[in-house]
Amino acid sequence: MSITTSDTSTPPDISPKPRNRWLALSVIAVAQLLIVLDATIVNIALPTAQVALDISDADRQWMITAYTLAFGGLLLLGGRIADFTGRKRAFIIGLLGFAGASALGGLATNAETLFAARALQGAFGALMAPAALSLLTVTFTDAKERARAFGVYGAIAGGGGAVGLLLGGVLTEYASWRWTLLVSTPIAIVAAVAAARFVGESRAEGNTRYDLPGALTSTAGLVALVYGFTKASEDGWGSAVTIGWLVAAVLLLVGFVIIELRSSHPLLPMRVILDRNRGGAYLAALLIGSGLFGVFLFLTFYLQLTLGYSALMTGVAFLPFTFGIIAGAGVAAQLQTRLGPRVLMFSGLLASAIGMVLLTRIGVDTGFWTHVLPGLVIVSFGMGVTFGPMSNTALVGVADHDAGVASALINTTQQIGGSLGTALLNTIFTSAVAGYIADHRSEITNPDQLPALQATATVHSYTIAFWVSAGLIGLAALIAVVLVRADRDEVSSNTGVPAGV
Repeated sequence: MSITTSDTSTPPDISPKPRNRWLALSVIAVAQLLIVLDATIVNIALPTAQVALDISDADRQWMITAYTLAFGGLLLLGGRIADFTGRKRAFIIGLLGFAGASALGGLATNAETLFAARALQGAFGALMAPAALSLLTVTFTDAKERARAFGVYGAIAGGGGAVGLLLGGVLTEYASWRWTLLVSTPIAIVAAVAAARFVGESRAEGNTRYDLPGALTSTAGLVALVYGFTKASEDGWGSAVTIGWLVAAVLLLVGFVIIELRSSHPLLPMRVILDRNRGGAYLAALLIGSGLFGVFLFLTFYLQLTLGYSALMTGVAFLPFTFGIIAGAGVAAQLQTRLGPRVLMFSGLLASAIGMVLLTRIGVDTGFWTHVLPGLVIVSFGMGVTFGPMSNTALVGVADHDAGVASALINTTQQIGGSLGTALLNTIFTSAVAGYIADHRSEITNPDQLPALQATATVHSYTIAFWVSAGLIGLAALIAVVLVRADRDEVSSNTGVPAGV
């Protein structure tokens, strides 16, 4: 996924030395690769880590959601901190913190430590990511050089996920699942040392007050919501504990909205999201994240535990997804000035929903080439078509002083949607497994039949999760048709750095 940043329209007070700018780009590119890579590298390692640390099916999603939730929930605040305390300083602190959190996760001896380390990775990533893109913006002021720099940055953002999946497979297969986390530590430390030498400092002027109450209530509300979903898989939706966490989540999130409406320096100005076009883009991004992130989780388990793929082969099996994204993005770039964002978003999301429906055809004995690859390619191509127009629509008509928030918000909503969707889909999955076994237990006449029943129940529950994902992405397509009204001229007139793929 893309990394976006805070407002950089105010000139920096200190500029990097021109002779260092390409070295600075190298350092920033490494940091971007770390952020994108760590969002996917643990996916392939998750089945092995789950067994090693005795993590339950209900809790395993925290290895993913702890990272995405902290990253998405704190990204806007991280951008503001970087703007006013110094982007180089925030960048280096983020890198060193990321290195420490990665080491903590790699050395974890229990699930709680691992989940906490992943949350810390996300928090330091939320500080590092906006600082990185801000530094890139102020370092390259020449139009041609900036285009080249952002081309490098965008290529890493687009390909980093595939690198993470492949590297996760290699490390899990030939070293240990722990190295999917430990590998980030030396890279981040070297990048921090290089940043101190080659990256110049910059900061924004103006009001330096931070909306800490908004950041705390929004993040706490999202954590409570995810935890409520998790408890639902363990205790049921009607249990007092589940209801208590969900009620707490609603109260905290309502409190966040009230704080933002009354604050003189809101973390999320309501004017940014209440615009019809921008609101439609953000809502679509939230639903896309909710429907898409769970696919990687369940397909990873299906490929490894049902089809018997190794960790390395699982990483290779996801490569077509990256190729589909790139192909779809290329098509969208050619058609956006002719068709406008509404048609492309609807078409891409509809294709992705159809691809998700194709994934519901998997079974215990079906193969990758016939039952996984077609759906995976169609989903990825549709997403590639969608991301560019959606990101540009998120900036339509936004004021200059809100451009940073508007750009960052598209990535924030994707990450938060991924956190909530992964938790919800995992809850649906565990409930469906238990329900299927209960419904078919009477058919078992021999204990030797129990493993087959378990395997069938598991795959059946994957398909239910894919149906829900298809519904979420289909709803995003409907929202694009209803809410997005920007024409091709409005989108093409956007300035600044849009949220990329």
